[in-house]
Amino acid sequence: MKKILGCIRRACEDFDLIQDGDRIGVGVSGGKDSMMLLYALSLYRRFAKQRFEVTALTLSMGLEPFDVAPIQALCDQLGIEYIVRKTEIGRIIFEERKESNPCSLCAKMRRGALNELAKEVGCNKVALGHHRDDALETLLLCLLHEGRIHTFHPRSYLSRMDLTVIRPMAYVPEKHIVHVARQLELPVVKSPCPANGNTQREEMKLLLDALCKRYPNARELMLSALRNEAQYGLWERPGGEKKA
Repeated sequence: MKKILGCIRRACEDFDLIQDGDRIGVGVSGGKDSMMLLYALSLYRRFAKQRFEVTALTLSMGLEPFDVAPIQALCDQLGIEYIVRKTEIGRIIFEERKESNPCSLCAKMRRGALNELAKEVGCNKVALGHHRDDALETLLLCLLHEGRIHTFHPRSYLSRMDLTVIRPMAYVPEKHIVHVARQLELPVVKSPCPANGNTQREEMKLLLDALCKRYPNARELMLSALRNEAQYGLWERPGGEKKA
């Protein structure tokens, strides 16, 4: 857990993710990444220089089975407010529209609904559980499927909503999350999404694993490329970052 908190502290310092008085809405899907982020921020706020509040936010996608009781139990244990918003996103995607490639539209609709919920309950920031490997997989997705060099930024300001999206685990390797989540016995809720585990992102995960078998330090080198502001500018520091 110390390694994860250390990575979060470094990301917060590098990208100025958290300020005094922030009320941060953590997007909690029930998966290992979002559950780890929620747990880690509950610990980080105890020793961080900044004073901030954390609220857990979950979107119910209208797909079953989806039991939020384990998430509620963890929030009660951590002393964190938990808010669930019911949506019909899953039904719209899979039943009404019958999307053959549902992930992009689903992600867009979920982002919009989560941001609206965060603003509604008084949050000025939304924290997402994306980690280092997510950033690298997104880089490969954009390169191989869109022909552009791009990935998400650890901090993005949404000017139309006056809301900041932060990714405090941007430096955290996925293997650390898997290990610590298992050690802590975090209550992971299985995704009811019909496309779960059968997506283009899953293909990029396998591709990244294959690259690392041949080039063991591939992940570290790719992360260095993201941080190379002078050459690529993908992860610019505050003052130069691009706004969403």
